[in-house]
Amino acid sequence: MVDLEISNRGKLLRLFIDKPDGINIDDCALVSNHISRLLAVEMDFDYDRLEVSSPGLDRPLKKESDFQRFIGETAMIKLRMPLQGRKKFEGVLQGVEDGKLQIEIDGNLLRFDLENIDKARLAPKF
Repeated sequence: MVDLEISNRGKLLRLFIDKPDGINIDDCALVSNHISRLLAVEMDFDYDRLEVSSPGLDRPLKKESDFQRFIGETAMIKLRMPLQGRKKFEGVLQGVEDGKLQIEIDGNLLRFDLENIDKARLAPKF
C-alpha cells in the first residue's frame, strides 16, 4: 500500500508505505532512494524534502481489509452516529461480517456498520 501527501508549503512529499509483514527502516531507505532517483531522472519533479515512512503503530484503519488484517489487535473507534449513547469505543478487533465491524469491548461483542465509522486507529499497548 502506498499513500502520498503533497504539501505546497516547503514542497514536501510525504510517502507512507506498508506491506503485510510490516515496514522497517531499511524498507523506508530503499523506497526513498528509488523515489529520489525516479523524481530526479524520469519526472523532473521539483521538491525540497521527501519523507518515506510507515503508517506507525497507531496506524489508521480505513478499509475492510485493514480491520481484517489486524484481528486480535486493540483499536480506537469513533462513530459518526452514537451507539448506546456513545461515539467512542476501544476494544479488540474480531473481524468484519456483512459490512459490520465486530469488536469485543469488556467481554461483549459489538457490531458497527462500516459506514458509521468516522475514524479508527490501532491502539498499541506497551
